[in-house]
Amino acid sequence: MNRSTDFTSKWIFYLAAGCFYAGVILRSVLIPEIRPELGVMLALVLVGLALSAIEPILTPRWKGYFPIYLLCQVVLILTLLTREHSSDLYANLFFIPSMLIMLRYNAKIGWLWIAFCAALITLVLWPSNGAEAIALALVYTAGNAFFGSYALTTRRAQAARLQNQALAGELQVANQQLRDYSSQLGQLAVERERNQWARELHDAVTQTVFSMMLATQSASLLFERDPLQTEVQLERLGQLANSALSEMQTLISELRPEKEPQGGLLPALRRHLEERSLQDSLSVSMDVDGDQTLAAEEEQSLFRIAQEALNNVSKHAQTRQAQLRLHLAEPFWMEVSDQGQGFDLQQIDRRGKVGLHSMRERAAEIGWELGVITSPGSGTCIRVEKASTRERQV
Repeated sequence: MNRSTDFTSKWIFYLAAGCFYAGVILRSVLIPEIRPELGVMLALVLVGLALSAIEPILTPRWKGYFPIYLLCQVVLILTLLTREHSSDLYANLFFIPSMLIMLRYNAKIGWLWIAFCAALITLVLWPSNGAEAIALALVYTAGNAFFGSYALTTRRAQAARLQNQALAGELQVANQQLRDYSSQLGQLAVERERNQWARELHDAVTQTVFSMMLATQSASLLFERDPLQTEVQLERLGQLANSALSEMQTLISELRPEKEPQGGLLPALRRHLEERSLQDSLSVSMDVDGDQTLAAEEEQSLFRIAQEALNNVSKHAQTRQAQLRLHLAEPFWMEVSDQGQGFDLQQIDRRGKVGLHSMRERAAEIGWELGVITSPGSGTCIRVEKASTRERQV
């Protein structure tokens, strides 16, 4: 029910109340039996009309007025019905309080009021009408019930409208929050994409460029000592440049979700170990236990973690030997270890090195946990383990 409907309902109530009073006044004038006390009767009816007219104004400001209004109306109606020259038509005036009670109180109180009016009409009309008083009481009770039900329906419809408005407001707020959340998700997606590309550049191209720098330095030193040996380093430098170009082309073409390593994790790792042996003279032994398969996302992240861990061995460990162990059974884990110079883990964490941070991010994205065991002079072990497996064991 909208505002227009609410306004219409109020005017229907006022119109009905006006018609009741107008009908009672007109009947009072036209019925001969009432004429001897017509002035008194009309005065009492007009008092009741005045009380009804000011009720919508006073009740919102003074809650105690409505019970007084009901008491006055009952007294007035009973006075009209019990006068010597009276008529049962004055029982029609109970319709107005019945409607107002249904508007002000709950339905149970309203129906108790209607039953009370039925009993009151029967008792008042019985002395002058006998058994006919019961029939008259039923007629007036039916009118009370009908108009009271209309008022109750109007009240419930208004309550439903207000509830709908409140729900609409809540829905509007929820929609705005959803739009804000979507915007935040979009920003997070952009940020995640940037971090992903930063990792890709660091894990792939940056490492190759670093190897190119080493090859260039070697060629420069050899050029001064033995110019004939520079040809080997220049050839290696060309291979690294081609590798960097290939990696850049791959990154540019893969502006979409990451794919699993070509042919699966194990073949991809074996190819990578061969490439490392050629590029950096890094000898890596590989030990695989178990043959269970992993999800494509897990294989992709594990490959990148192994790649980054081996890059760190080549760059920082000052050793040309490493070991890669892969456990493809419960519990799932992978380790990359070396016997190099190691490092201070707390100092590296404070500096926020990209390589170690990217490995942790990749492990977290697939639900794995990454740990680092190292100390200066004691080598390094990078271990990544499936978190759910560890939780089940605990």
